[in-house]
Amino acid sequence: MIDISALAKPILDLLASFGTGVLSTGGPGDSLRSASTAIDQVHALGRTGINLMNTAWDGTGADSATSKALRVQTSAATISDRGNEMATVMGQAAAHVETGNKDLTAIAQSFVNTATAAAPTLGTPAGLSLLVGSAIDHLGQALGVVGRVQNELQTQTSSMNELTPPPTTPTAANAAPISTQALSTATSGLTNVAGVAGSLMSTAMSSTSGTTTTSAGTPGKKTTTSTGTTDGEGVKITLPDGSVVEAPNEKAATAVKAALGTVGTPYVWGGNTPGAGLDCSGMTKYAYGEAGVELPRLAHEQANGATPVSPGDLMPGDLAVWDGHVAMVIGNGQLVEAGDPVQVGAIRTENSGMEFYGFYRPTE
Repeated sequence: MIDISALAKPILDLLASFGTGVLSTGGPGDSLRSASTAIDQVHALGRTGINLMNTAWDGTGADSATSKALRVQTSAATISDRGNEMATVMGQAAAHVETGNKDLTAIAQSFVNTATAAAPTLGTPAGLSLLVGSAIDHLGQALGVVGRVQNELQTQTSSMNELTPPPTTPTAANAAPISTQALSTATSGLTNVAGVAGSLMSTAMSSTSGTTTTSAGTPGKKTTTSTGTTDGEGVKITLPDGSVVEAPNEKAATAVKAALGTVGTPYVWGGNTPGAGLDCSGMTKYAYGEAGVELPRLAHEQANGATPVSPGDLMPGDLAVWDGHVAMVIGNGQLVEAGDPVQVGAIRTENSGMEFYGFYRPTE
């Protein structure tokens, strides 16, 4: 009599080594999200600190501190987003593993059902041929499932590898308004758990007999920006310095990109032509015009109808307005303005003794 258990063993071994796709509460995915939550709390404290600092202090020193603090905010937002994205990737991988586990279970059960139905004929050549053929067919199906899941996990592995490098964080000496010790602690925890997550993903891809489980769960994601939070409408922008920031909406993002596209244009009073000549309000009017937003021509009038914004809540696309000058915030503590030529510089409120009206958001 043929040993049915021996025929089923390869399929059952695959199932036993495959894993369920679910880890207990408190696994790497939860740790990543917890670290991001801690960084978000630091981010909120930093935003409040920047606003308080600008209430009590002004001048070039305050401008310099604000610019540096906003760069720390960008770094914190990047780390937080990265942690949430890594947790999401692990959840996606978990779903693939869980589906594969269910498919393997169904294949194993199908073979058992076939063997049970064929039991009365196993003493005949036809019955034996049927059972062996069924075992081979079911094992092929099982290997196909494992191969499919491995291919699916390659996407998550690539995503995890892209997310692993940590961003550069400014030193504590440059971040007085922010709790940099808390940021450092949270960043360290995020880096450690990222290593665990990467290890899990690597193990999952190691061999067909070594597929492992990953974290489950992909709750709704809140996007943290370099200056606050959005409800999923933010648009990411990569700045010339390589930092990634998030504008509050598509119009603001388009305006920032258009403004950055004019960098190098010479200053011409009353100029409206990118590449040929621009003045300060000509540059911002052109940039927002590309986004379908009409701004007044004069610098001080571009605050009309716009929403006032505190320094700690600045986002890409906001305008810095003086009595006689205007510039556009691009994020990471920087703005773009029509000097001679159009150029990127640090955020400031001082400009040749002009009265500073404030920061404004045209897109709200």
